[in-house]
Amino acid sequence: MASNLVVARGGVEYVPPISLAFWRWTLVFFILLPFTYISLKKNFRVIKKELKKLFFLGAMGCGVCGAFPFLAGQTTTVTNMGIIYTSSPIFIILISSIFFYEKIDLTKIVGLIACLAGVFAIIIKGDFNLLINLNFTIGDLWMLAAAIGWALYSVYLFYWKTNLEIFQRFTLVAFFGALSLLPFYIGEEIFFVRTVFSNQFFLWVFFAAISPGIIAFTLYTITQKKLGASLTGFTLYIFTIYGAIYGYFLFDEKLEIYHLIGTVLVFIGVYLAKKKNVKKI
Repeated sequence: MASNLVVARGGVEYVPPISLAFWRWTLVFFILLPFTYISLKKNFRVIKKELKKLFFLGAMGCGVCGAFPFLAGQTTTVTNMGIIYTSSPIFIILISSIFFYEKIDLTKIVGLIACLAGVFAIIIKGDFNLLINLNFTIGDLWMLAAAIGWALYSVYLFYWKTNLEIFQRFTLVAFFGALSLLPFYIGEEIFFVRTVFSNQFFLWVFFAAISPGIIAFTLYTITQKKLGASLTGFTLYIFTIYGAIYGYFLFDEKLEIYHLIGTVLVFIGVYLAKKKNVKKI
């Protein structure tokens, strides 16, 4: 999943961000469709009942989380994106508590505050003047919005039960994800920048579809099915490590002290928020 950060930082130099997200999920859909078409046809009635849910999952998981990181990659670093994205499990806890009545105690509240403080430390780059002046990097805010979108996707993917198999559901999620991006892709083409269908375009779209697309989403779904939405959120904290590694070696990014402070706060927050769940395991 962390390889999506590489696409977000490197791919947008050759492919416009909305275009990259749209064609990525369009390609995922056409890759999976030959393997799922017959079974999807048999389950048409099931699909009809779950249509709104599938569209929501596609819009969140592939639309918001597909396009926003690519928009973020234009103005922020891989390291920043990785660390900010690790706030997603915190939003998973909040959404699960508010909408599905999962209990949240004082320890979790302290953990939530610590994690959010860590995320804001990254966003304001350790400079409180940026917070006072509201002078944020727009890419950091795009990434924070993507983290919230992924939280919504994760929670509802887990709580909305389905009669469809993993790849059947994923095929439709990819389809509705591309569909939700279509009007924004058209707007980008008309009003902002046109897509150049070069070798670089096909390379980045194919890589985005396979590695952080089919492979990552499938493994995430399988893991979530076994562990639940909240515990599976732990996988996102590896983003901090891989994001820094990718940024350092591939994009010559520097590691600053505020990255360390933000990361430490996030991990402390996660430990506190998940303490009881870890003991149960």
